[in-house]
Amino acid sequence: MISANNISLRFGKKALFEDVNITFTPGNCYGLIGANGAGKSTFLKILSGELEPTGGDVTMDPGERLSVLQQDHFKYDEFSVLDTVIMGNKRLYEIMKEKDEIYAKEDFTDEDGIRASELEGEFASMDGWNAESDAATLLNGLGIETELHDKGMHELDGNQKVKVLLAQALFGNPDILLLDEPTNHLDLDAIAWLEEFLINFDNTVIVVSHDRYFLNKVCTHIADLDYNKIQIYAGNYDFWYESSQLMIRQMKEANKKKEEKIKELKEFIQRFSANASKSKQATSRKRALEKIELDEIRPSSRKYPYIDFRPKREIGNEVLTVSGISKTVDGVKLLDNISFTVNHDDKIAFVGPNTLATTMLFKILAGEEEPDEGTYKWGVTTSQGYFPKDNTKEFDNDNIIVDWLTQYSDEKDATYVRGFLGRMLFSGEDGVKKVKVLSGGEKVRCLLSKLMIMGSNVLILDEPTNHLDMESITSLNNALIKFPGVVLFACQDHQFLQTTANRIMELTNTGLIDKQTTYDEYLANDELARKRQIMNMDLSEE
Repeated sequence: MISANNISLRFGKKALFEDVNITFTPGNCYGLIGANGAGKSTFLKILSGELEPTGGDVTMDPGERLSVLQQDHFKYDEFSVLDTVIMGNKRLYEIMKEKDEIYAKEDFTDEDGIRASELEGEFASMDGWNAESDAATLLNGLGIETELHDKGMHELDGNQKVKVLLAQALFGNPDILLLDEPTNHLDLDAIAWLEEFLINFDNTVIVVSHDRYFLNKVCTHIADLDYNKIQIYAGNYDFWYESSQLMIRQMKEANKKKEEKIKELKEFIQRFSANASKSKQATSRKRALEKIELDEIRPSSRKYPYIDFRPKREIGNEVLTVSGISKTVDGVKLLDNISFTVNHDDKIAFVGPNTLATTMLFKILAGEEEPDEGTYKWGVTTSQGYFPKDNTKEFDNDNIIVDWLTQYSDEKDATYVRGFLGRMLFSGEDGVKKVKVLSGGEKVRCLLSKLMIMGSNVLILDEPTNHLDMESITSLNNALIKFPGVVLFACQDHQFLQTTANRIMELTNTGLIDKQTTYDEYLANDELARKRQIMNMDLSEE
């Protein structure tokens, strides 16, 4: 169990937390939610001891071990992958290293033997003999193949390092597990594995995530950070949302009834206060009026951008034909004879682990790359808006936001352009900020403003939810659901995929899988196919 006791944190005059009291109990998974800047990651740092609060303290039950998902992807570059995972249990790793040093000595003394015996006992009590196999199981579950386990961390790419650090946090059955955005940069298979791991995890979990489906799947409670306080709700994210909205509606309805009563009392007092026969009644009503207090309904710190993609032209029946496209990069064949046709009602999700292939296909269709072989043809009524996964080129200039967005607008009036920025939560002063200094989330909101102002009837979106908070993801999700044009997109958000796509494509090593279906139906059919394959393998062995 871990508790925050009267936790306060101030930066100058700004208070991030004020007298927060909260207890996280074993057996529960808490989703810590709140607007960007509310202090979710900061609160996890306070719980872990990385950051000292201005006031209050954090307490844990004696002897409990706390594990944190590390964010520095280069911290363990000098270590092997397996060692990095085992280091998640600091004491166990220290014992292993000290044992190795003792046994490596040429002049092994009696004192060394006694110390080695002590270490072996502690090592066995911590299930140390299974440490490497347990670490390997975690790595394999997250998609890190066995041949990578003995390699150095410096040999892995960024996404692989993320998975290793996640395995490190999960290693050794910690009593308290703190996870800050654990699904970032994970593929959908790894996210599904993590969901099952956390569902079956018996100890305390506190997780920050912008993935609504993930929170719904794993959380038993929601810790809502708003108004510098944290309030616990039993249930998952959807239950929290419905409960919080219901509470606001009830408060508004109660206030409405109170306002009607106030109006009635005021009218009576005004009408009869000068009437001697009614003066006692008027006085009584004055006292009743003074006792009525309206519930304070404070505006939430959450802000939802207004995203609305309105095509300037209706799309025709001929949208896109792709014929035999192939592309090789640095000796690796990413696309091999890919062919498909897009229809005017399609919203196609590109899924699967081969994200490099999807990104290359999107670049080709957006005109940023040329295929080695094959062709593609856009219909004459189409206009394409492209959201790249890597937006570095877009913002590598000295433009201020207003000027940057104006170049994509037919209407050059600054007030018109600022209107689109305002929808995406950029205030008047933000308009003069240089685009090169914007945060990741601000750059994404700029790109979405660009797509809105362009009015394209085909949207090509490569991981558009990266760097967005939950409110922005929800707004984008809703905007694409009602968008009357065609969408080709890739994303790792399960709910986003399920609610937006009506067609699923997966680029595999053996070709293209193309299904007219929802994402959940696709997963169900894929799981059924795997079970049939396993059954066929078992029968063939017999």
